[in-house]
Amino acid sequence: MRDLATEFEAERGRLLAVAHRMLGSRSDAEDAVQETWLRYAGALADPAARAEIRELPAWLTTTCARICLDVLRSARVRREAYPGQWLPEPVVTPVGGGPPADGYAPDPAERAIRTDQVGTALLVVLERLAPEQRVALVLHDVFALPFARVAEVLGTTEVAARQLASRARRAITAPDVPRHTADPAEQRRVLRAFVAATESGELEQLVQVLAPDVVFVGDSGGHFPAARRPVLGADAVGRLTLGLFGRTGRYVDRVRARLVLVDGLLGLQMETVHSDGRPLRLVSAFAVDQGRITAIYNQLNPEKLTDLPPLDADDSWPPRW
Repeated sequence: MRDLATEFEAERGRLLAVAHRMLGSRSDAEDAVQETWLRYAGALADPAARAEIRELPAWLTTTCARICLDVLRSARVRREAYPGQWLPEPVVTPVGGGPPADGYAPDPAERAIRTDQVGTALLVVLERLAPEQRVALVLHDVFALPFARVAEVLGTTEVAARQLASRARRAITAPDVPRHTADPAEQRRVLRAFVAATESGELEQLVQVLAPDVVFVGDSGGHFPAARRPVLGADAVGRLTLGLFGRTGRYVDRVRARLVLVDGLLGLQMETVHSDGRPLRLVSAFAVDQGRITAIYNQLNPEKLTDLPPLDADDSWPPRW
């Protein structure tokens, strides 16, 4: 059993990356990986099942993907009853290097897998896809599995698997999808301009940092007041932002903040106090294109923020750069 565990642990980071990209939920991803371990241990106890495991990484990926597909199919029913807007659980890590704080494998290759094509914007767009489309896209385009293996996971033909991935690509590049093309340097420059404009309290200055078709999405899970539909347009998003964190905003005198990586991209982790006295924690992720913010994703559902690293005593608003 010790040897089994050692072999599996060598693959855990990659499996977590696969499952998180498919499910958009850290807790669901961990559950899927744990179920993969149980099936792996069970298969090796059965000589007939053991004979099917010719290449362990491929077998584990296929098994984990099938588990995720089942979760996605049931999740669509749960999402229909979700209060308000839905955003994925953010994976929040410190800015500036050091060991990863998110539980994923520290190996550089595994970190590269996680950061390629990652980000809240992509995870949100993936929610548009049918479960089979999402699995096909993630396995082939992100993790480079051949379509023959993707078809095996989906229980379909290779031609059908290619069509599913093709439809998924068209969906995530549709004209109404927020664009994110910025490298880390541009992300930092734009986010710093956004914070400065917010602190100034000047709507005209803030609008210059926002794309005309910017979208603002907030997920409170029903725990705090939040718009039930996305807020659209630079003027509306700018007014909402100033109303929350501007010079005379609701939270400006009581907010603490730090720069973090949110699903691999630069964002903000904040803490404040709601008007009813409850502590409120918030993670903001941003999509940036051509020097402007195209989307802001605010996660304030406490059920999705249980694993946040604590803020330091000197973390304040505006955040340190």
